Amino acid sequence: MLTTRFPELVGCDVPIQQAGMGFYAHPPLATAVAKAGGLGLVSVYGHYGGSPDRIAQLLDATHDHAPGAIGANFIMHGVDPAVAEESVATAAARVRVVDFFYSNPDRALIDIVHAAGALACWQVGSPDEARAAVDAGCDFVIAQGAGAGGHVRGTVCLLPLLDEVLEAVDVPVLAAGGIGSGRTMAAVMAAGADGVRVGTRFIAAEEAEAHPVIVAALIAARAQDTVVTDAFNGGDGRSSTRRSGSCVPR
Repeated sequence: MLTTRFPELVGCDVPIQQAGMGFYAHPPLATAVAKAGGLGLVSVYGHYGGSPDRIAQLLDATHDHAPGAIGANFIMHGVDPAVAEESVATAAARVRVVDFFYSNPDRALIDIVHAAGALACWQVGSPDEARAAVDAGCDFVIAQGAGAGGHVRGTVCLLPLLDEVLEAVDVPVLAAGGIGSGRTMAAVMAAGADGVRVGTRFIAAEEAEAHPVIVAALIAARAQDTVVTDAFNGGDGRSSTRRSGSCVPR
């Protein structure tokens, strides 16, 4: 079994974190990942998680079926500021890790996580953002390269970014963005990552409950089928200017 600082810190068996992916990162997928030895994440923000009461329901249902490590994923632009602190506190009381993305690191939120006895992590797109996350109290960070799917924070390819983030901080660092096979995982681990964050690859898992057409397209896709667009759809039919990467059939 491959052992790094990440599984030792989180309490899982393998250095793999499932990414938060909106509707796909729901209790069945997070539970399956946790049972397999990784860190499973449940998306608990915006249209999927919603209110603190809904977050409690989601995570209580997950906890009842998952003996392993479970985390809650917040994409902060989708969180109602009026209930942000209550939402984070609700999640932190029920999971091992609270995972943040798409805003500047916030010490107040991290303090809430630690007060509940959970760990805090932040996905970053630059070494400066990684340093800010650690300065704010994060227990580990995720370096997200420009090849990632969904919301993309940075503009630098993964390996150069990973190298800079490893130099910038001394907490465990996971690599994210284009990790879809054992070979790519081995490459970033050899480069110094303490683990990997995998998103799109998990959509093909039965527990993600994706439509069969989507699963078939993902399995058939190659690197050249990835499209980077500024026409991001937030899931409610409205577009935004956030960068997004995704594998689509030609």
